[in-house]
Order: sequence, then structure tokens, then C-alpha cells
Amino acid sequence: MFGLILCILILPIGILSGMILFQKNTIPYSENSNAKHGKISVIIPARNEEKNLPHLLDSLFNQSVQPDEIIVVDDHSQDQTKHIAEEYGVTTFTAPPLPAGWTGKNWAVWNGYLRSSGDILLFLDADIQLAENAIQSLISAQKRQSGVLSVVPYHRAEKFYEKFAMVLNILGVFSFTSPFEKNNLQKGLYGACIVTTRDDYEIVGGHQMIRSEMLDDLNLGALFQNARIKVSNYIGTDLVSFRMYPNGIKSEPEGFAKGAVLSTSSLHPLTLFSIILWIIGLVSSQFCFLFFGSKYFIPLLIGYICFAIQIFYINHYIGSFGIVHPCFHFLSMLFFLAVIVYSLYQSVFRKKVIWKGRYIQVGKGDQS
Repeated sequence: MFGLILCILILPIGILSGMILFQKNTIPYSENSNAKHGKISVIIPARNEEKNLPHLLDSLFNQSVQPDEIIVVDDHSQDQTKHIAEEYGVTTFTAPPLPAGWTGKNWAVWNGYLRSSGDILLFLDADIQLAENAIQSLISAQKRQSGVLSVVPYHRAEKFYEKFAMVLNILGVFSFTSPFEKNNLQKGLYGACIVTTRDDYEIVGGHQMIRSEMLDDLNLGALFQNARIKVSNYIGTDLVSFRMYPNGIKSEPEGFAKGAVLSTSSLHPLTLFSIILWIIGLVSSQFCFLFFGSKYFIPLLIGYICFAIQIFYINHYIGSFGIVHPCFHFLSMLFFLAVIVYSLYQSVFRKKVIWKGRYIQVGKGDQS
């Protein structure tokens, strides 16, 4: 009887935790393209992005508010990334040789900033795509609230294996948009899409101050917070999207594992506690299949269905994960657990992670 009562309590607490964590914090949509703003510089660090870069550049040229300069920093790519950028006629150059103590992305972004001249800096990963009014909406949001903002893009997962990232994607949104993060001095930014003024970026010292950090976006957010500059995070939904791992399943666990464990250290305790409660509730509901025919089956099955509905609702705003993965959410949970184990192995035991052909020491710069 105690087990049944515990089961009935865990499930609604987990669902309630998800409701608290997910605030549907979308970017306010703006159509006022005549609003005054400063010079806009878009800075794109790119390493082996020949397949993604054309989509981003096409979307940038289709903006209702055009950026004044687009800078692509080739991070020593081994494909046609630099050539493609040059064909589009944007400012393109290869980052200087990587100095000791820097990670590749931080060095590329920093050199892009040094070449820029805008009053507003928009840092974008090469796999981003923007809706027509995205830049206008981002700049309007930044101007209205001041400070720096970032966006967790809508995840366009097309292939079946890409959709295994569903639970990880939900947890990422929980982490960045949790209401408990509002006053967290370690509050991070989501590095795929960041908007800041040049003045604020220079006040905190920019990416040179986090030159050796693997989790550059989280540490950059903490710099702004400690300088009393407001940090705000949104979800991209209809305005900012990306397709993270279209080139094969191998890159998916590599990409998530490099920061899955380490990133939890910057979360507010209440955010982390609520996430744990949600995971416990979700996993508990998935045991319904093991208790078929017992007194636990019906309450667990009800919980399982409620979690599926909640996940389907959240996915409407954060990613295209279809119907199969929300209905069989234990598949995505198994992938999440595998990524956590792999991340622990890399960050705790090996003390280094691999990403895009580079080994990165945990807390230090690129090693190769």
C-alpha cells in the first residue's frame, strides 16, 4: 500500500514540476521594421559548416531588417565553409592560429568581434535559421528590456534518430527559461543565438574573459550577471530555429555529452531540484509496462499518458519531435541516460571531450 501511495504522489509532483519549469517564454513578435536601432553586426563562427551555412545566410538576406554587416569566421574548416561564405559576398576570414589557452569557438567569436563595427552584436551558430522578422523581433526585445538576451532555437528534428534528443531538448529549455533562474548570478546564455550591445559586451570583456571555457555560453552569461547587466533567455518557436545533428547519429551524443553534466553546476538549486522531480516522475511512469496486471499498472499508466500529453504540448513550442517519440518517451529517456553516462565518462574520468575533431580539456583550451 505504501508503494502505491508513493507512486500516486510522485507522478503528479513530476508533472507539476514540468508545468512550473516551462513558462512558454517566447520572443515577443515585432513587425515595426521602421523602429530606430544602431548598426547591426552578425558574427558567425563556423567550423565544417558547408551544409548549414547556406541556410543561415539565405535567411539573413531575407530579413525585414537587414544587418549592416555579416562576418563569417572560418574556424579552420576542412570542407567548403569558407568558400561558400565568400560566394555570398559576406565578410569572411580564417581565424588566426589558435593560441594556447583558448577554445576554438571562443577564439573565432572574439576575432569576429574585433573585425566588427556594429552597435548591436548578434552572435549566431552556423546551423541557425531565422524567420523573416527574427532580427527585428530580437532587437526590439533587447531594446525593450536592455541587457543581453539569448534564444534556445526551435529544434527541427527530421530523421528518426534526431528525435531521440527530445528529453534533452526539453531539459535544456527548462534549464535556460526556468523562473528560478531569474536571480541566479551564474545564469547562463544559450550560445547559438545571443544579442547584446557592443557597450555591454565590452564592459564584461567579451569572449577573451572566458577564453579557456568549454561551456562558453554559460560562463559568458555569468559575466553579464556579475556586471549587473540583465540576462534574459527565450525560446525560438516561430522565429529562431536550428537542425542540430543532420549528419549522422554519432555527432548527436558527442554534441550533447560535452556539457550535459558540467552545465548542471550553474543551475539554481530550485531549478535543478525541479528538473530532478520531473525526471523521477517521468521515469516512474515508464515502469507501467513492468507492472502490467498489478495494482500499480493503472496509476502508472495514467501518469505515463499525462507525461506524454505534457511533452507533446511542450514540443509544440520547442521542437518538431513528431508523435511517436512523445508517445514512447521511454526511448528518448534511454538516450538521455546514455548521454549522461557518456558525459560523466568524458568529463570526470577522461577530463576531456571531443567535438568537431578537437579534443578539449575540461576547463581548458583546445588541445588539438
